[in-house]
Amino acid sequence: MKKLFLFTMIFGVLFTSCQNEKNNAYAGFEKTESGLYYKFHNQNAGDTPELMELIDLQIACFINDSSVIIPNNRMIMQMIEPLFAGDIYDGIKMMSVGDSASFIVRTDSTFMTLFQLPTLPTEFSKTDVMRFDIKLNDFYPESEFANKQMEYMKKTYKNETENAENELNKYLKENKLNPIRTESGLYYLQTKSGNGENPQVGTQVKVHYTGKLLDGTVFDSSISRNEPIQFNLGVGQVIPGWDEGIRLMSKGEKGILFIPYYLGYGDRGAGAIPPFATLIFDVELVDF
Repeated sequence: MKKLFLFTMIFGVLFTSCQNEKNNAYAGFEKTESGLYYKFHNQNAGDTPELMELIDLQIACFINDSSVIIPNNRMIMQMIEPLFAGDIYDGIKMMSVGDSASFIVRTDSTFMTLFQLPTLPTEFSKTDVMRFDIKLNDFYPESEFANKQMEYMKKTYKNETENAENELNKYLKENKLNPIRTESGLYYLQTKSGNGENPQVGTQVKVHYTGKLLDGTVFDSSISRNEPIQFNLGVGQVIPGWDEGIRLMSKGEKGILFIPYYLGYGDRGAGAIPPFATLIFDVELVDF
């Protein structure tokens, strides 16, 4: 069950025809050797993000102050090497948690690298002023992503979390099921015992599965394809509920995973899976 992950840069270009004065666009900004213009609004002492860490940002982007390229959104991205000299990653690597700053970058290079467009949109020119307003909320290793997301969703969607838990408890009671519950909120019911030890983080595993919703709707199955899924366990290649649940099993074991939305596909869903959906997986650990 491949995780529809992680980080998609969403931007909508909302055009307005207002032409701003550009003479003062760089007022108060400093310039790095790479050509990035920056201005800190709040700056703290502390560590800065390392390459490949996940960065949790509040981010907005404008051209000439009038065209909104990215409305003020929370995004989680991976810290990478700059895509070109003087891009926003050059700026983010100067930031500590809690810092807020504005960065002026090259418009044409940003559209064609960060936004992955083949050319600069005709509505803009490379002399237009593109500014990012960024606040660094947090940064952390990729291995902590699942826990961070779970904490965020449970805090942000308290009502949805309570409703999901009530619906699952009702389902378990009506079907007279008594699975174990882990600290994260995952439920697991063994239906056939296996042999040997449990797989460890990083181990490649083979798993047969059928996934369905609480109402019984089947949304995916490796059984129908007669081909188990293979993935490396515990490294984020599948949803968090799988990374945790499969580690509870031994070779040949069968069971049922009851996965709350915050360990599944979260507040967005995926394909036939609606937002905030509790998932049920019949699983068999075929081999590892």
